[in-house]
Amino acid sequence: MPRPSGSPERRLAVLLSHFHPCCEPPRTIPGVASAECLGTAAAAEAETEGSLSTSPCAGGEEKGESSGGGHCVFCNIVAGTAQAFKLYEDDMCLCILDAKPLTSGHSLIIPKSHYPSLQTTPPTVLAAICSKLPLLGTAIMKATQCDAFNVLINNGEKAGQVIFHTHVHIIPRSKDDNLWSSETYTRNPISHGQETKHLVSSIKEIISSSPKDYSTVMSSTPKEL
Repeated sequence: MPRPSGSPERRLAVLLSHFHPCCEPPRTIPGVASAECLGTAAAAEAETEGSLSTSPCAGGEEKGESSGGGHCVFCNIVAGTAQAFKLYEDDMCLCILDAKPLTSGHSLIIPKSHYPSLQTTPPTVLAAICSKLPLLGTAIMKATQCDAFNVLINNGEKAGQVIFHTHVHIIPRSKDDNLWSSETYTRNPISHGQETKHLVSSIKEIISSSPKDYSTVMSSTPKEL
């Protein structure tokens, strides 16, 4: 009998098409800490799992602005017009529980302004998000009594991105969670031939010719939820 599109296997395939899907539903660990219970978070991911070509952020390509028109679920969560389990909030970003978690405590960090991809997200915003990863990852890991956590960004449709508003996944991990391992596939040593040298030269040339932005990250003060 085929599994429903909202199953953990389908969810994992959407997130990580190059990893093996999990074989069992994720464990439920009681006592996950959340600062505010407002309903379910990021419901649009569940609605769009069957069609990756459909973006709930369609029409929201304006950099640094809300997508408007109710298209982007994350913009609506930031605006307070959609429900979410909020864990953390400051001037630049918001952390919420994922609506269809791979493991208990699976969370998302989203910028408060709308950016459809990493390429369109300013370095200062990305730096603000990344600076919160140790705090939030540690808190989530301790609350779920897990051994570790993965940090995951799906950037682009072919990489499994479903909601086109930049977001970072924090996925708590434990020994028997039946997700992927760090060495799911056998990997071969890198070649030292001409092809690799050409790849390195091409990447370095593109980097050197790209505009640089070394803007200082603005300090952000956590808000009471």
